[in-house]
Amino acid sequence: MGDPDVLEMVQEEERRSSREADRCFEIAEDLSSKESSFLINEEPVFKKDEQSKDSIFFWDGIRQIDFVLSYVDDIKKEAELKAMRRKEFEQNLRKTGLELEIEDKMNSEDGRTYFVKIHAPWEVLVTYAEVLGIKMPIKESDIPRVQRLPFSCVLGPLKLPKNVKHPHPEYFTAQFTRHRQELFLIENESSFFPSSARNRIVYYILSRCPFGIEDGKKRFGIERLLNSHTYSAAFPLHDGQYWKPSEPPNPVNERYILCQNWARFSYFYKEQPFNLISTEICDPEIGGQIIMCPLCDLMCDYWRLNSTCLASKFSHLFDNESTVFFAIFMGIWVTLFLEFWKQRQARLEYEWDLVDFEEEQQQLQLRPEFEAMCTHRKMNPVTKEMEPYLPLCNSIPWYFLSGATVTLWMSLVVACMVAMIVYRLSVFATFASFMESEASLKQVKSVLTPQITTSLTGSCLNFIVILILNFFYERISAWITKMEIPRTHQEYESSLTLKMFLFQFVNFYSSCFYVAFFKGKFVGYPGKYTYLFNVWRSEECDPAGCLIELTTQLIIIMTGKQIFGNVKEAIYPLVLNWWRRRKARTNSEKLYSRWEQDHDLETFGSLGLFYEYLETVIQFGFVTLFVASFPLAPLLALLNNIIEIRVDAWKLTTQYRRPVAAKAHSIGVWQDILYGMAVLSVATNAFIVAFTSDMIPRLVYYYAYSTETMQPMKGYVNNSLSTFLIADFPNYTVPSEKRDFTTCRYRDYRNPPDHEDKYFHNMQYWHVLAAKMTFIIIMEHVVFLMKFLLAWMIPDVPKDVLERIKREKLMTVKILHDFELNKLKENLRINSSEFAKHVIIQENKVHLAKSSV
Repeated sequence: MGDPDVLEMVQEEERRSSREADRCFEIAEDLSSKESSFLINEEPVFKKDEQSKDSIFFWDGIRQIDFVLSYVDDIKKEAELKAMRRKEFEQNLRKTGLELEIEDKMNSEDGRTYFVKIHAPWEVLVTYAEVLGIKMPIKESDIPRVQRLPFSCVLGPLKLPKNVKHPHPEYFTAQFTRHRQELFLIENESSFFPSSARNRIVYYILSRCPFGIEDGKKRFGIERLLNSHTYSAAFPLHDGQYWKPSEPPNPVNERYILCQNWARFSYFYKEQPFNLISTEICDPEIGGQIIMCPLCDLMCDYWRLNSTCLASKFSHLFDNESTVFFAIFMGIWVTLFLEFWKQRQARLEYEWDLVDFEEEQQQLQLRPEFEAMCTHRKMNPVTKEMEPYLPLCNSIPWYFLSGATVTLWMSLVVACMVAMIVYRLSVFATFASFMESEASLKQVKSVLTPQITTSLTGSCLNFIVILILNFFYERISAWITKMEIPRTHQEYESSLTLKMFLFQFVNFYSSCFYVAFFKGKFVGYPGKYTYLFNVWRSEECDPAGCLIELTTQLIIIMTGKQIFGNVKEAIYPLVLNWWRRRKARTNSEKLYSRWEQDHDLETFGSLGLFYEYLETVIQFGFVTLFVASFPLAPLLALLNNIIEIRVDAWKLTTQYRRPVAAKAHSIGVWQDILYGMAVLSVATNAFIVAFTSDMIPRLVYYYAYSTETMQPMKGYVNNSLSTFLIADFPNYTVPSEKRDFTTCRYRDYRNPPDHEDKYFHNMQYWHVLAAKMTFIIIMEHVVFLMKFLLAWMIPDVPKDVLERIKREKLMTVKILHDFELNKLKENLRINSSEFAKHVIIQENKVHLAKSSV
């Protein structure tokens, strides 16, 4: 079983049915220069003006439309070349056995678009079903479906009705072969192959059909014709309208069923049809009496600790003892999620008949761009055929350019992040002085402190920059990947996946990594601060820690991305389709046919699912990498996914053309990316709890430094702040106004001014650091141990699915064996009876000869 050469098939078809081909060519040559004619080989069953606009058949009402090509008149210089390409392409399609019907532009809604309707007859379907290894039913399965599952009583309302989830019985299947047609359950040839299989077969032929020789090279494939605008679109038809069921003789309208059970927002709960903070900071007698050192040079004044009371309370919602247990739980949850996904994937593999499925030929075939740009050929050691190849010396420069481009753009992201840091440093002093001088802002200072205001504006601006960079990089990465000239579609997607994920990982997460692991860690101390570019003083964290700012950053970026993505996915195709229909409806008295309605929809594109996967993986990163700082991330992700599922279902069933069917045995490289992020999330959450959270310093104080037995955390805030002598400030940093106090406080563990090693780290600093490192090691080892144990204990394939697979293989082999045995017996019986007749005839001849003698 293999991929037959299309030209050989053309020649064979010519020899087999030359009369029919000549007749097709005569009709094709009689077409006008603009190819505006109908190709109707049979007498129409009914008139065109009486046909339903939802019909998915040729004008004879018998042959089903499997695929549609469209094009418009071209007045440019290439018009004649494009017409020749189309003529040659369509002739070769007819030679392969496909039947075409050309719809004149005068019958289209806009009055300028031609439609080429394609039908695959039975002989074409059975031939290419064997080539593609499509599995078809041979016997109804005797394996009962699982009737009751764990928690079925609770999960019952979430399930779809049985007639929707399982509209057809299950069958034992085998790879189709035309020489064993009687083995398969063929009741009706027109409905035996589902529409998805018919679409795959036609697209397989379209992608391999030649359309001429240009520049000494054979040119072929619908993709090249689409890229050169010879055809404007190529798409399979939807089964019908999404707002009403189909009417005879049209087949069952699965689009309507999907829209009713998948795209409805009222079905959001249904399964998819695929089956101790201390109060000392806020205390006016404690926090109100603690004078903090200025947060910027010259322009910032001294401030009292209780001014951050509200931020400290808010921070305590996410920074408490339960954070550790939640981080450990999420590390285990990620493992369970991925392991149960593997089981779900295995179950879908069985239900969708993809067991032992190797990656589809469509993914492994050579890309037309690769064949067009390769001038060298070499012998394939497997197929022993000459095929194009790209020498390494020709591809190395493009790989260097690709790597340099990705590195440049990731550096640009880092540069933008540094610019955001400079923005926050430069505007913080402005906000601080403005809010201090404006009497009207006195009432909101407790809510909108300079730190919170700077963080909010910086996060919003950072989100806008992320969207802008992402917009441009998507286009540049696609161009760079194309210039690498990948050999196969699989290599193209793998290369693009690596580029897009690396960039988006840096783009979306770099600012979060900065706040979590770098901000406030290298500040220095009053009188000896560190400066960015020797100009801007390094950022400090709030006295309650940087966790509140990290939470703010995550809320804005994660929710902003989700809202923007859903609005874009819903509004963009809706507006485009509305505008396209508005431009097209110029001849309202004409029939707005089924193919025109689908033609006016937005195309899903070959990378449509790629961006859906990428969006889901980035969301998975927000849920796992920083969950210790933002425990609400899983809840937001759940709400987003509920909306996202229905938005995607709505747009696929109502706003997009029907995608070409394709098979895949798994989610591919994305699964490896998810596993990598799951491992990385253990380390990031351990470091967040240790270095960004305030939990470890509190525990060290509780067990090692507290002197209060009744209130062990009393005095913690005072203990966590070091003292600085105002007289030690350099003149260029101290506020100009004189004060009646001599010291100020800052967040660190350093010796006081009267110590012989003043302002050096004290012993408590090293105790806290040792506790942080110990916590990281313990947490990582505990979580990794539990992850590996769970991964070992949970099988990749559920036991019942494994038993079903074994049963189906056994029954398939038995059915095939019985079929061949019966066929052999029948042949032997026929041969033996013919032999007996032959013997009798010979004996009769002998007797006749003797009697005559």
